[in-house]
Amino acid sequence: MGTVFSFDIRDPRTPAIEAALTEAVAWLHHVDEVYSTYRRDSVVCRLSRGDLGLDQCSPEVHEVLALCKSAVRTSGGWFSHLATGVLDPSGLVKGWSVERASRILYEAGAHHTCVNGGGDVRLRGEAAPGVPWRLGVPHPLRAGELCTVVTGRDLAVATSGTAERGTRIIDPHRGTAADCYASVTVVGERLAMTGAYATAAFAMGAAAREWLESLDGYEGFALTPDGRSWRTDGFPGKRP
Repeated sequence: MGTVFSFDIRDPRTPAIEAALTEAVAWLHHVDEVYSTYRRDSVVCRLSRGDLGLDQCSPEVHEVLALCKSAVRTSGGWFSHLATGVLDPSGLVKGWSVERASRILYEAGAHHTCVNGGGDVRLRGEAAPGVPWRLGVPHPLRAGELCTVVTGRDLAVATSGTAERGTRIIDPHRGTAADCYASVTVVGERLAMTGAYATAAFAMGAAAREWLESLDGYEGFALTPDGRSWRTDGFPGKRP
C-alpha cells in the first residue's frame, strides 16, 4: 500500500500470538494484492480499468465499497473513493485493514497492542499495566518534531497530511490538491471510518472542525501550513 506497517505487542508472547502475528502480516499482504492502486493486477486496478466486474468480486470487496459509500454520505462528499476519476479506496481501506490485523491479534490473546499502518493506528489495552498509550503525531512542518501526543486506551487514531509523502489528498469537489491543512488527526473507536474521516476533514478545509464536533464518537486536531492549530473539545491529546 505504499507505506510501512508495524506491530508493537506488549503481552507475553505465546505460540498463539506468534501464529496470529504471522496471520496478520499475511492479511496485510492480501489487502495489498486486492486493493493496492500501485499494482496493475490488483482487484481495484482491474475494476477501475473495467477488466473485472463488480459481480465478480468477493463479499469483502463489496463490504469495503459499501463502507466507502457510507463515508461519502456522512462527509457530504468530502471523502471520495472516486476523487481522481478512478477507483481509489485507499483513504478507508488502510485503516480497515489495520483494524482487522489488530483484531486477529486480540482474538489470539494479545490485548495490549499498537498496530500502525502509515499513520493509521489501532491501540488496544495499555502500554504497560496502569499506563495508557502515548502516540506522537509527526510534525509536518518541522522534521523530527511532534505536533501533538494522543494519550489513551482502546483508540483508533488516523492522521492525514503531508508529513510522510507530501500532499496527496484531492478536494473531490474541485479536483485539485487540498491545501488548507498540513495535517489532520482524527481519533475514534474503529479505524476504518476514523481514517476516512481524517481524509475527509483534510479535504474539507475550514468547515472540518465544526463537522468533526458534530460527529458522535470522533475528535480531531488540525495543523495549518502556517503553523496554527485547533482541536475539538474532547480531543485526547496535548502538545508534546
